[in-house]
Amino acid sequence: WPKSPGNAIWRRKDTQKWYAALLTVSREKLGFSSSEKAEILDLRCLPEDLDGLLRRKGYFPGYHMNKKSWYTIVLDGSVPTEEISGRLRQSYALALK
Repeated sequence: WPKSPGNAIWRRKDTQKWYAALLTVSREKLGFSSSEKAEILDLRCLPEDLDGLLRRKGYFPGYHMNKKSWYTIVLDGSVPTEEISGRLRQSYALALK
């Protein structure tokens, strides 16, 4: 995006649906008191899994996405890389529908 050249999306080739978005936002947008910038990853999930995910450290309602089937992970080390990789694979699979 011209206004946000550091942001990116991942899209399935077969369905053209997004399954992830990498964004840089102010931490205030996630409910923090700091205006410091944070890198975040927006991913898809099943609506019935959302509540459980949002109870975990580093997880937030989907920023800039449908908050019923998207969530945000702050990429600050609070969520292990292996866990993020699994969540990314799940999001990819959900974009098939």
